[in-house]
Amino acid sequence: MLAPEGKRILIILSLSTFILGIVGNYYNNQILIIFYFISGILLIFSCNFFRDPIRKCSSDESLILSPADGKIIRIDKVDDDKVGKNASRISIFLNVFNVHVNRVPFKAKVRDVVYKSGNFLAAYNHKASDENERTNILFSTKYFNYRVMQIAGLIARRIHCYAEVDKEMKKGDRLGFIMFGSRTDIIFPSSIKIKAKIGEKVKGGETIIGKKL
Repeated sequence: MLAPEGKRILIILSLSTFILGIVGNYYNNQILIIFYFISGILLIFSCNFFRDPIRKCSSDESLILSPADGKIIRIDKVDDDKVGKNASRISIFLNVFNVHVNRVPFKAKVRDVVYKSGNFLAAYNHKASDENERTNILFSTKYFNYRVMQIAGLIARRIHCYAEVDKEMKKGDRLGFIMFGSRTDIIFPSSIKIKAKIGEKVKGGETIIGKKL
């Protein structure tokens, strides 16, 4: 299954690969044949990048799932005016080979969505959480508030966010998509037991990263 966010890019690359292949081989034009191979490689890469696998989410209402695929590069404590003091923050780095679909980690209602323009530091740089282009989504459950932050990386230039204020979202729902290398942070209260560790590779909507006590 392919993500709809890549439809335009995939169509363009498919057409260009087809045309370059036909014309280049018909006229035996080496330059066009070289571009045909380059376009084909980009098409294969894009098909891999825009994949959108079906994930089976745990039905256990106490579990918090990872909002993204990638590698956990930071677990620390922060004070948040809506989530609480000494809240836990988990940062997930997505390289260009990871699935880039973001998913809702815990059933909740969207309370606020704030987009902020910014820099394009490498996503593994912890300064990216505060300085890069990002979308900050505040969720409210009957138990607690939590945040998910979609953060653009070094080459990412487009954040797709499907959260809307007052929208009820279920665990595992598609939350958005970040183009080409990025970072996703989640902040939840100190009452949540962390079930993840730095360096762990996680899958969005599937890997357990926290548990409500």
